[in-house]
Formats: sequence, C-alpha cells, structure tokens
Amino acid sequence: MEATVPDERSAQEGPATFRDVFSQAEFRALFTANVLSWIGDYLAKAAVTVLVLRETHSVALSAAAFAASYLPWLIGGPLLSALAERYRYRQVMVACDLIRMAMMLLVALPGMPPWAVLALIFTATLANPPSQAARSALMPHILTGDRLVVGLSLSTSSGQAAQVVGYLIGAGIASASPAIALLINAATFAVSAALVRFGLRDRPPTMTAAHRSHLLRETAQGFRLVFGRPVLRAIAVLVFSAMVFSIVPEGLAAAWAAQRSGNLGTGVAQAVIMAANPVGFILGGLLIGRLFAPARRLALIRPLAILAPAVLVPALLDPPPLMVALLAAACGFAVGGLIPMANGLFVRALPEGYRARAFGVMASGMQIIQGAAVLATGALAERFTIPVVVGAWSVAGVILMLVAAAAWPHPQTVEAAVEAASAAGHNPHSPIRAGAPAAHPSVGERSRQAVT
Repeated sequence: MEATVPDERSAQEGPATFRDVFSQAEFRALFTANVLSWIGDYLAKAAVTVLVLRETHSVALSAAAFAASYLPWLIGGPLLSALAERYRYRQVMVACDLIRMAMMLLVALPGMPPWAVLALIFTATLANPPSQAARSALMPHILTGDRLVVGLSLSTSSGQAAQVVGYLIGAGIASASPAIALLINAATFAVSAALVRFGLRDRPPTMTAAHRSHLLRETAQGFRLVFGRPVLRAIAVLVFSAMVFSIVPEGLAAAWAAQRSGNLGTGVAQAVIMAANPVGFILGGLLIGRLFAPARRLALIRPLAILAPAVLVPALLDPPPLMVALLAAACGFAVGGLIPMANGLFVRALPEGYRARAFGVMASGMQIIQGAAVLATGALAERFTIPVVVGAWSVAGVILMLVAAAAWPHPQTVEAAVEAASAAGHNPHSPIRAGAPAAHPSVGERSRQAVT
C-alpha cells in the first residue's frame, strides 16, 4: 500500500477550510457519490413504503418494508463490514453500487409481489455495511490532518441533509409513481459506481489472502480493538451515549405531534419535529468544524457531550411543537459538533488495518442503540406522558454524559495512543494486546478508521 503524505496541522494553527478539502479530486468524487447514494436510499425508502401499502393495504407490511433496510446492520453489520478489509476498497464500493442498482430495477418492475419486494430490499441493503465500511476506511488515505476532520464533518452533515431531501422528494414522487422514484434511485447508484470507478485511485486491499484467518475471527478482532483500547473505548462510549437520547424526539415525533399539534396541524408538527434534529446536526457539524481551531474543538468534546441531553430536559414542561423542534435542533447542533471530532480522533488513535471492522462495530452499535432507545421510550410513553418520558430520559442522559466525561482520558493518554497508532504503521508484525493504547495486527493490515 502506498504511504500517504502527512498533512497534520499543529494545534495552534487554524482549522482546515472547505476549499482545502474540496481541492482533493478524490474527495470530490467520493463525496458526490455518497450524496447521490444517500439521497437515492431515502427516496427509495419513501417510495417502497408507498408501493407496498398500495399493493397490500397493510400498514404492518409497509412498515416492514421500511424496517428491512436496517436489518443487515442489526444481524450482521460487523461481519459484512469485515469483508471490506479483504478486497480493494474501490472494487467493494463499485460492486455494492451495482448490486443495489440491480435490486432497485427489479423492485420497480410492475406486478412484483410484496414478499419479493421485501426480499429484494433486504438483499440490496446487505450491500450497505461493506460499502460504507470501505468508504470510511478510504477517507484517511484521501484526507489527512485537520482536512480529515473537516471532511468527516461535511460527510456527516451532507448525510443528514440527504435524509431530509430524499424523504421530501421521495414522498412527492412516490405519491404519483413509486416506480419512477425507484428508477431514480437505481440511476443514483449507477452514477455513484461510475464516480468511484473513475474518480478514485485503485489501492491494494489491507488484508492479503495469505493473511486471512476466519471472517468471524477477523470480526471479533474489531470488537476487541474498539473495546480493548482505553481511548477507542472512551470514544465509543461517548458516541453510543449520544445516540441513546438524541434520536428520541424524532422517534416519538408522530405521537408527540398528535397530542400537541395545535394550530400547526398534526402532519406539519410531526415534520417540523423530525426535521429539527438533522438540521441542527448539519449546522453544528459545519459551524463548529469551520469556526474553531483543532485544539479548541477537542476541548469542546466534553461540554458538547453534556449539553446535548441537557437541552432536552425542558421537555418536562410540555412545550408546544415549535419549542420541541428548537430543543431537538439544539440537541442536534451539539451532537453534530461532537461526532466529527470523535470521528477524527478515532481515526488517529486507531492502528492501521482495522478501519472497516471498527466501522462495522461502531455503525452497528449506533443502529442498535437508536432502535432500542426509540422502543424503550415508546414503551414508557404508553404509561407516562411523552414530555415526562423525554425529559426524564434526558436527565438520565445528562448523568450518563457526566460519567462519560469524567472518565474521558487525559490529553496525554490520548496523545500517547495517537502516537502509538501512528508508529504501529511502521511495525506490521506487532501483536494485538487488548490493554495497549495501540498495536498492530500480525496480519500486516494497514489503515485507520472513522466512526461513521
């Protein structure tokens, strides 16, 4: 594998700019491909639910069609992500785009029975974990230093924007013709595959055939690395904790709006609450990533972590939907500023050769935790009022974040982990030790990892 040229900026220097990031041709290609794929994904989710509902008149089957897109992460995200370590990243992403394109074309065929639609959607989404793992693993080879942090901020913020745009466009087109929406989604995957194939350099896989063991063992190594290293474990705890409470207003938006819609109307109130968190996330990621220097951003990790659940505590006062949306947006702002910083630090503290597997562990954990949080708060809302549930849940979130912030590693520990991870790249045969701040696998894999 070719070595990347270091581009680390000192803590005293200002942050990298958007121009710095978009000056990299490979990042432009990868960024555009990702945005297209994300918009197509959300557009397809809106279209498939309409398609299944029209064919079956069953709300349960329509919801199942929506939920099918999350199942691969829940039942095999880390395992599927580990596949990206075995093959060339560009090859993995192109193959996954073509698979998803083919599945969407089949779903769009007229007369497709609902069970076949569900099966095809599930098959298409099996390609998501390895594709996203390969993308995340490739980012540190394209962007280095503070450019990586800004690039990650742009990527996560654009993913939130794609969710809003995709749902809005998808709902509009699907109401007229779900098939057209699905064909548009297939076209986005085709364009994404072309951008990746011709816009990215072909890099060798981080794991050669001679170094492979067993997929389950390789996946387990990813878990041991993330939860065995103090710094990586601290980042994982912080990110997972943020997901526990930030998703709750969005998950309970429909019921909350039905109870407190007032003059807005239930549909409008629900849309405002659901869109508030992604909008806040976008603003937080872009503004904090752009306005604060690297050292200042790292110092903001703990305050933002505590602030994120704290701003939702006023839900106890049963505010109107517009105020709920403002609270959700404030929470999204704090989380949006926190996550890219955690991503960048995770990349730097991760020894080479584990990027895809570590991504699978983190992404799957985030999916599972968000789903569990919505299910838990939804069950509590059956017995208590939604404002009480959200407010009390957020109070617990503040306590959780205070504990996580208190356990946050000392800056010298973080610096030592980053230096050890960097040095491990020069010693490809160092053994893995769970308690070490960083080490390198004996298989000679090379890479670093972004959380999302």
